[in-house]
Amino acid sequence: MLRFDDLQLFVRTAETGSLSAAARLLEISPAVASAALKRLEVQLDVRLFARSTRSLRLTAQGELFLEYARLALQNLEDGRQLLAGSKAGISGLLQLSAPSDFGRNTLLPWLDEFQQAHPQLHLRLLLGDRVSDLFREPVDIALRYGAPEDSSLVALPVAASNRRVLCAAPEYLARHGQPQSLSDLARHNCLLYMLGGRVHERWRFFDGKRELSQSVSGDRLSDDADVVRRWAVAGVGLVYKSWLDVAGDVRAGRLKVLLPEWRGEPTPLNLICAHRAQLSTPVNLLREFVQARCAELLAHAPWNA
Repeated sequence: MLRFDDLQLFVRTAETGSLSAAARLLEISPAVASAALKRLEVQLDVRLFARSTRSLRLTAQGELFLEYARLALQNLEDGRQLLAGSKAGISGLLQLSAPSDFGRNTLLPWLDEFQQAHPQLHLRLLLGDRVSDLFREPVDIALRYGAPEDSSLVALPVAASNRRVLCAAPEYLARHGQPQSLSDLARHNCLLYMLGGRVHERWRFFDGKRELSQSVSGDRLSDDADVVRRWAVAGVGLVYKSWLDVAGDVRAGRLKVLLPEWRGEPTPLNLICAHRAQLSTPVNLLREFVQARCAELLAHAPWNA
């Protein structure tokens, strides 16, 4: 019979791409990890990984077995949680990836509140603006703007009506004036960031009937959306950001929404996972919690005024 800890080691090794890294995560020695992997391969009578002195990768049989191993572990965890009782008693490790700006400045205090309500739950939070590889990285779910490029992933809406908004700090507007039209953006310092490895320098807007696209430029560019928001708050230039990212700054007066008659491009926030089997009780509770908090922010969005 296959052992639970052997399956767990196999999945963690596939996710991290390293047997030693998986051993550290599971707090076992490399020798024990190596023996467990060999035992699993013997029981299955297949080679799960192709190994060399410098790399480790899944074989075709390993790729095939990985999905079933994940499902088996998730089913066992779901059964354990079912026996554990009420929602208030959820526990275990929840590994979450989120965008840098939304994660640091909006999500982080929400997670504190969520974990206070569920003290037996352990969180591992990874922040970054590139799309996490849910099959390789040690995360269960990801919060991401927009639909995933990989159609095989499961995407559930969290803030479907979210949009970008054009903003600037009062200090910037006092020095450079406020744009009166979209064409005015060409003479302003627009703070740019990377989306999918490309510079986001064409900003799209809607007035209910038509769409206009405005090319912009500026003297600062970053691959970290939080850095761009901080530049805007410091009064360096204009920023075109998700409302969920800047709602707190707008309400505190650090940023001002510009040209509110133009709607920014849709930027829905979704919860993404590799398999529906990963939609465990903690994941569903967290999604409902974040969804409710996002709805509170969206109720004050400029397009709802």
